[in-house]
Amino acid sequence: MQSLQELDAQLHSGALRGAQRIQLRAHLRSFPEQLYQLADTLEVLDLSGNQLSELPDDLTRFGKLRILFASNNPFSELPRVLGRMPQLEMVGFKACQIRSVPADSLPPLLRWLILTDNQLSELPPTLGERPRLQKLMLACNQLQALPASLAQCNRLELLRISSNRFTALPDVVLQ
Repeated sequence: MQSLQELDAQLHSGALRGAQRIQLRAHLRSFPEQLYQLADTLEVLDLSGNQLSELPDDLTRFGKLRILFASNNPFSELPRVLGRMPQLEMVGFKACQIRSVPADSLPPLLRWLILTDNQLSELPPTLGERPRLQKLMLACNQLQALPASLAQCNRLELLRISSNRFTALPDVVLQ
């Protein structure tokens, strides 16, 4: 999906009825209300490459959403609404200018968290309370430490932390 006009036309014609995956790059400055027509079926939403700086609180209407990509948008904070999305397991906000990750922005079933190329100097201490976490991409930020709770992530397979401000390998990595 490339434009909002195409989305409107396909929604109007019924061509997207039951759609599970949408990719929308249309210089969006706000979340397109039209997408709510797919709230019952959408599982993968890619809003990368727009001008979004926030997501609506009622994004939780997308009850089946498992994957959300919003890279290359001017977010300054990981949206808190994500933490209230029970099926969301893959979150990608690469190159978004994010400086803050509130503890309540982390979905309970989180498996992949992609926050590469942001401006993070710290992560919430509760990050490790996501037992399904497998992939954590944090390269190119300003981190000096990792939360000790990451030691609880027994399924963690991939941790990218290069190009941060660590003076030594964080102890939690060795645990």
